Formats: sequence, C-alpha cells, structure tokens
Amino acid sequence: MGGSKSERYFDLWNESEALATKMLPVLSDLRVDRGVLVHVFGRSIAKVSSVEILKVHRHARLILGRELTVQDTFPVLQALARLDLGPCRIDLGKLTVRHQKEGGDLDAFVARELEAVTTGVRPVLEPPQDVVLYGFGRIGRLLARILVDKTGKGDKLRVRAAVVRRPKEPDLYKRASLFRLDSVHGAFQGTTMVDEEENAIVANGNLIRILYADDPASMDYTQYGIRDAIVVDNTGRWRDRKGLGKHLEAKGVKSVLLTAPGKGDIPNIVYGVNHDSLDPDERIVSAASCTTNAIVPVLKVINDRYGIESGHVETCHAYTNDQNLIDNFHSKPRRGRAAALNMVITSTGAAVAAAKALPELKGKLTGNAVRVPTPDVSLAILNLRLQKATTRDEVNDYLRQIALDSPLQNQIDFTTSPDIVSSDLIGSRHAGVVDGEATIVNGTDGRNVVLYVWYDNEFGYACQVMRLLQQMAGLDLPELPKSV
Repeated sequence: MGGSKSERYFDLWNESEALATKMLPVLSDLRVDRGVLVHVFGRSIAKVSSVEILKVHRHARLILGRELTVQDTFPVLQALARLDLGPCRIDLGKLTVRHQKEGGDLDAFVARELEAVTTGVRPVLEPPQDVVLYGFGRIGRLLARILVDKTGKGDKLRVRAAVVRRPKEPDLYKRASLFRLDSVHGAFQGTTMVDEEENAIVANGNLIRILYADDPASMDYTQYGIRDAIVVDNTGRWRDRKGLGKHLEAKGVKSVLLTAPGKGDIPNIVYGVNHDSLDPDERIVSAASCTTNAIVPVLKVINDRYGIESGHVETCHAYTNDQNLIDNFHSKPRRGRAAALNMVITSTGAAVAAAKALPELKGKLTGNAVRVPTPDVSLAILNLRLQKATTRDEVNDYLRQIALDSPLQNQIDFTTSPDIVSSDLIGSRHAGVVDGEATIVNGTDGRNVVLYVWYDNEFGYACQVMRLLQQMAGLDLPELPKSV
C-alpha cells in the first residue's frame, strides 16, 4: 500500500514537471515576441524554471485554500497563446479559477476575457523612456536589476546611467561586482561585463554608464545620448523641492523620482493607493518610504470596510546602512550602537506619512520603530481600534480575498504558513504580506484588531518604486482579467 502511494506521488511529480517544462517555451514566446507577462496570483512565471513554476502554483493554495495545478492552468495558457495578443500582464491563476467557476468552451472564454488586449504586437513606448539612477546603493542596484530584467525588446524603460560621487581610485570593477553579487538577494540572474572605454557596466546587453557628480545641476546627460530622462534619486540626500530641483537644471532631465519620503508639498505616492491623484505634469515625485508602502494598502482596505477609530504602528525594521556596524559616534540617538548586535529603538514617520496618503486617517495613528539585527525584511504590527466589530476568521478571509482578486493584489499578499519567518520573505515583490496566522481580534466587542505585515524593505519597496516609475513614464500595461 505504501509503495503504491509512493509511486503515485512520484508519477504525479513527473507528470507535473513535464507539463511545466512544456509551459516554458510558450511563456518565452509570449514574453519575447509579444510582450505578454504571465503571473499566477501576482507571482511571475515569465522568466523562471519548471520547478519554480510548480512552486508558484503550490503557493496558490495559501490564497485559494485548495490546490491549483499545472494540469489546471496549462490548457488556459495554450488557449491564450493562440490569441493575437499585444503587450499586457495576464494572471493565469485568476483566469483559470474564473473558467473553473463559469465552465463552458475554454477558447471562447479566454477570447472574451482577453478581448481588450487582442491588438497584435506593438511597441509599448515610442521612444523608450530613459532612466538615470542617481545613487547606486542598495535601492539603486536593485532598481537596476529590475529595470534590466524588464527591458524586453527595449521599448519600455531603459536604464542608461548611474551617478555616484567620484572616488579616490577607479571603482568601475567594484561597482560591477556589487551589482552582480548580493549577500541578501543573491547573484544577478544574467550576464555582466565591464566596458572600460565607456566606463560602463553591461548587464544583459544594457550599457549602464557610471557617471560622477557632486552637484546634480552640473550634469549634462545629453552628451551620452540621454534625453528626457527620469532621474531616480535614491541617495536620500535631498528631500525637498529646492534640493531635488537641482536635477531639473541638468541637461536631459524630464522629472525626478525620490526613493524616500518627500518634504513640503512634494507628492508622496504609495502606488496602488493614491497614484491616481498624481498630476501628470508634476516633475518631482516621492515614492514615500518602504514602511509607508507596506502599511498604507492594508490600512486602506481595513478602513474601507471597518473604519479605523485609532491605532498604533510598531515596526521591527531590518538595520540599514545609516547605522554603525560597531559602536561609534552617530548624530542620532542609539543608532551609533552596533547594528548587528542590538535592537535599537528609533523613530519612524510612517504613521504621519500614512495620513498623507490616506487623509481620512490624519490624527488617528501613532508610530515607532525598533531596528533589529537582520539585514533585510521588516515587520509592521498594526494595533487598530475599529468602528465596526469583526472576527479573526472574517478579517483574514477579507484580506485573503483582497490578495486574490482586487486592485491592490500587487501590493497586498497574504499567507497562513505556520512556520514562516522573515528570511522566507526575501524577494517578495509585494509591498506587504499579511501574516494571517498572527492575526489577533480581542476585546469583548470585537473591535480591537492586531495585524502583522511582513515586507521586504529593499526588494518589495524597489518593486513599488518601479510601478510608480512606470506610471511617470506613461507605461501602462493592461492587467487582465479585470478584478471584479
């Protein structure tokens, strides 16, 4: 009996892997020839291995509460590949589940659901949008990786240069090595080389010049063929309109995107929540902070359904480069103590920033943070007093559904894994991941709720920055099927 069950598991694995392998050329043709990117409940299968396809399908059970297999999705993938699709993003998992519910002829169903993008092959942007990374640190290098990964035919966003301060000795090979290797996120998935003549890193065919400047206004990007560029300032050195406005004085710059909370009247945008409010003529934009991006989508959906009377946000945040490795002088309290040896209480502006993105929460939230001895992935604890009562199961079911099928499904993920820890979330592309197992609803009236939200404060945040960058570039890939 045991032997036959063992054989069934083995046979099922072989069958599934064979189907996943058959999916690879279909996915490649869709991506390369037509610019179609395929996901399964927000997790990309556009450039992965057969085993990774199976892992993504396996993850779907955490959202659906049941298995979704390649046996289910492969016929749907074949059906959509038969259509004359233009550039778009398609959630294969959502499409499959909808067909399972509705039934009927598969080809007719898929054609109906994807009718809006059956436009044939076309360029996405003409000309492609030039991007300059001002700063090449943690966020800058991750953005470079993402931009290179999304280059496609070169008709979208093109990373053209990274600007850093001039070193005392040649630094090109060191910059290239830091781009290629990463202690947290692993090696760059592609090829890199150095072009000494152009002082550039060449990543998957993308020539990224390393330029030097201390003053943003002194740059002339046009001499390198860069025009109407969006400059992504990830240095954090300038955060007000006067400082960031220096970028606009440089030749070849169209607009500026700050990867930190902006001061004054600079719009702080959390993509998915208030990106629709952004004036297309605004030339200086902030992508807010990693913590703000993690908590605001969850706060929004909770407030929409239950109303938030008051709350406190406590963040257990990975240490950052502004802390000392060992005890030494630091201008801010406590941050001078050894980052990898201590939990460090510090302030956070996330609660105030959340109210900027969600004005209805102004004055209702407080916040604090503890830097903890991990290099990446943080945890926000939302202790909320609601206007309407709920239960643990009800609020978890609601957040699971938001992660499955809603306009915020790219921002909010949901897990019920009983053993998940911070390192498991490295590489998450979502702004935040709600830990359903940790949800607490207490009090006699069911109005006190505690939610735990994990977030990759480096890569997940970089993905949010990328979404805002695409909006600023006018790159709006349709996402189908539409949420209901």
